[in-house]
Amino acid sequence: MQTAERHISWRQGLLDGPAEHGGDLAAIRAAHPHAPQPWIDLSTGINPWPYPLGQIPRAAWQVLPGSADLERVRVAAAAHYGAEPGQVVLAPGSQAIIQWLPRLRGRSRVAILAPTYDEHARSWAACGHQVTFAGSLERIGRDIDVVIVGRPNNPDGGVASFSALAETATRVGRRSGWLIVDEAFADVMEAPSVAAVLRSEAVISLRSFGKFFGLAGGRLGAALLGGAVRDDLERALGPWPVAGPVLDVAARAFADETWIARTRERLEKAAARLDRLALRARLRLVGGTTLFRLYESARAPQLFDTLAAAGVYVRRFAGRPTWLRLGLPPTAEAERRLSRALLERGEPAVQAKEPVDLAP
Repeated sequence: MQTAERHISWRQGLLDGPAEHGGDLAAIRAAHPHAPQPWIDLSTGINPWPYPLGQIPRAAWQVLPGSADLERVRVAAAAHYGAEPGQVVLAPGSQAIIQWLPRLRGRSRVAILAPTYDEHARSWAACGHQVTFAGSLERIGRDIDVVIVGRPNNPDGGVASFSALAETATRVGRRSGWLIVDEAFADVMEAPSVAAVLRSEAVISLRSFGKFFGLAGGRLGAALLGGAVRDDLERALGPWPVAGPVLDVAARAFADETWIARTRERLEKAAARLDRLALRARLRLVGGTTLFRLYESARAPQLFDTLAAAGVYVRRFAGRPTWLRLGLPPTAEAERRLSRALLERGEPAVQAKEPVDLAP
């Protein structure tokens, strides 16, 4: 544990104090008690226009999910991800998988492409693995056993190429290692999962149902993987890993190609509107996905407070004080409130650079 902490303590103080996450308005409300109500929470990358729940059968609430219920969702999820049903392990959220994977192998050297979702580093370090960080796949040492990369990455939206991932998978595979690709936000892209394309037992893909489908409270995630680790993970998660009502909704949602296509188009248009607003407020686009946008400003800390005073909650980063990440405003009125707050106090941006390429 001490060795792992030494390796990651310099990076945003990942193990010091509570983890940085979006959501949970209690703290921001307490700090700004006079802000207008209701608060507009743009601190997460969750689709603000969720999949309709429809009529959930009473039995889904009253009876434990059976193997047929799980298989129905596995088949629908596999078709959506471009994978095979046998690759899909369902879990109560991708966070559960993130915390279980480090427990399923011995002490390893782990390299994480950073910055990314902090819980990867926390989970592996907490299990005693040696965690280091890299800025690109090409800079990862040959002695690394496990590589973790987001695709598209949170928070900058970076998309690693299939060729770079394939080379990495081959390299760690020779060491019986893993390439873990966090595809929590990949539903916004039409491309199939990395696990479906590379077809390697070294590749593990993590998927999140709640973000694109806007139902994060349902806590449904999936791992796409093969080999012995697939069976190990399924055993670790135990029976009935996902609630029956969530399985009912997910089976319909994964198969609803019309809703999925329309939602991708809606998210693209909303993200473009947000970018135009940010440009008028002199914020520089760093990257993102169509579920969230990452901007940079020399006065981002002051702008965070200005937005909070207006009842708008966005995501800031202790280790990157010039960054702000914004989710999509859910209504026209929310867009207007955000616009007023940004344009009244827009600040000069840092010197412009090329934005991250969001194309797969």
